[in-house]
Amino acid sequence: MTRAKTELQSRARELRLAGRTYDEIAAELGVSKSSVSLWVRDLPKPDRKRAHAKLMAEARWEPLRRARELERRRTKEAAKGEIGRLTDRELFIAGIALYWAEGTKSKPHRTSERVVFVNSDPDMISLYLAWLRLLGVDGSRLRFHVLIHESADVAAAETFWAEHVGHVGLFGKTTLKKHNPKTIRKNVGEGYRGCLTVRVLGSADLYRRIEGWWCGIVWGATQTA
Repeated sequence: MTRAKTELQSRARELRLAGRTYDEIAAELGVSKSSVSLWVRDLPKPDRKRAHAKLMAEARWEPLRRARELERRRTKEAAKGEIGRLTDRELFIAGIALYWAEGTKSKPHRTSERVVFVNSDPDMISLYLAWLRLLGVDGSRLRFHVLIHESADVAAAETFWAEHVGHVGLFGKTTLKKHNPKTIRKNVGEGYRGCLTVRVLGSADLYRRIEGWWCGIVWGATQTA
């Protein structure tokens, strides 16, 4: 079974479990009704009355959901305006905290003093790369590779990340996660681009400095006046 077909089958099963009819599923996915029947035939028949009641309840709550979403956006924009342009020191400290939260760290049982950062959030990647530039890390020392489920659109993800980071570093071979057809994944669709791994070559000294900077932040934050 092709990756695309596997994704369609998984989505069809999700929709069926949500109470959708064969016709509705076929129309949404752009496949034949017979294919839908084959993919979901082992699932229990949806309770039509319950599904109808659910739709009616959703319709009643829709105005409230829209109002809440509008309020979320207003709050987010207001908070965004409170930050403004970061100073070098602010970016310096933010980058240290970001790396120590999300970056690879050496362990007592596995010493590995390498600066490696993995994340699926493009904004996280942008902030991290801005921080590396602030530290004077040349782009030629950066190595990237994508980590993604094999059932996803791998080529599109590779293109997205390459365009996102721009002309810095080099991209290595993509790592594919094996797909389990029994698992109904939520991270699907156009928004799923896997994770991007960013490695800094020759980074043992930088790693030690990051660890020291983090210790300094912790010490500074815990001192009383």
